[in-house]
Amino acid sequence: MAINMIISPDNFLPNFINKSSFKIFIMKKLVAVILALTAFQTMWAQKDAKALSERDLKLYPVLWQQSAAEYRALCYQAYNLATARLDKIVMDSPSRKNLAIITDLDETILDNSEIAGEEIKEGKVDPAKWIKWLQKPEIPTVPGAVDFLKYAGEKGVSIFYISNRDTSGLNLTLNILMRLKLPDADLDHMLFFTNDLSKESRRQSVMKDNDVVMLFGDNLDDFMKVFEGKPIAERFAETDSLRDEWGKRFIVLPNATYGEWEEAFFDYKDNLTDKQKIAMLKELLRGLDK
Repeated sequence: MAINMIISPDNFLPNFINKSSFKIFIMKKLVAVILALTAFQTMWAQKDAKALSERDLKLYPVLWQQSAAEYRALCYQAYNLATARLDKIVMDSPSRKNLAIITDLDETILDNSEIAGEEIKEGKVDPAKWIKWLQKPEIPTVPGAVDFLKYAGEKGVSIFYISNRDTSGLNLTLNILMRLKLPDADLDHMLFFTNDLSKESRRQSVMKDNDVVMLFGDNLDDFMKVFEGKPIAERFAETDSLRDEWGKRFIVLPNATYGEWEEAFFDYKDNLTDKQKIAMLKELLRGLDK
C-alpha cells in the first residue's frame, strides 16, 4: 500500500493542539531566525570593513617586525655588511680624516614597533603613550645596530644622528642613547626636526666638516633629497640609478610598517578616508592581468 503524505502540522499534530496557533508560532520562530541570521551577516560585514582600516592593515607588518626571525636576519645582514665596508674603508685609506657616519634613529637604531602595536590595540594615536615609551628603562633596538655603532666609534668614526623626531623629545632621546652607551651621544651630534622635514640641509651641515663614509636609514629620504615627494615610478628609477651605492655607502634597514613609500601609494594626498585608501591600494596592486 502506497503512502502519500505531506508533512505539515495537520498531518502529525494531535487533535488537542490548536493547529492555527502552532502555525503562527512556527512562523514567528522562522522570522526570528531570519532576523538573527541577517544581523549576524551584517555584524561580520561590519567587522570585515573595520578590518580593512588603515591602522588594522598594519597588524601584519608590525608583527613581522616583532616576531619574524627573517626581520632580524635582514638587520644583522645590513650591519654585518656595514662592518665589512667600514673595515675596508679604514684599511684602504688610513690617512682619511674626520670620518663620519650619518644615521637615522627610528627603525634604524631604535625599534618603535611597540608604539605601532599599541596604536593598533587601542585603535587610536595617544601622544602621552609616546612620551611614556621614551621613558622606559629599556628601549628595544634594531638587531646589530648598537654593536656596529660602538665598533665604528672605536675606529674613530664620528656618529651623527639625524632624525625627524620633534625637538621636544630631544633630551628624552639623548637619555636613551646614553643608556645604550652609543658613541657621540650628545646634543652636538643630534640633528632633529625643527621646521623642515627634509633631512638634506642637516646632512649637508654634517658633510661640510666631515668625510661621511656611510649613511644608514629605513627610508630612502634618509639618504638623498632626490627621493622626496616622488611618485613610485620615479622612486624606482632613482633607486636603480644608484644601484652601486646600496650596500656600500647607503645601508638600508627593513621597515614594512611606515615610510615615504606609503605616502607614494596615496600620491601624497592628505585627508583620505580609509575607504579611499583601500580602493587606491587595490587599484595599485598587480595581479596576473596587470
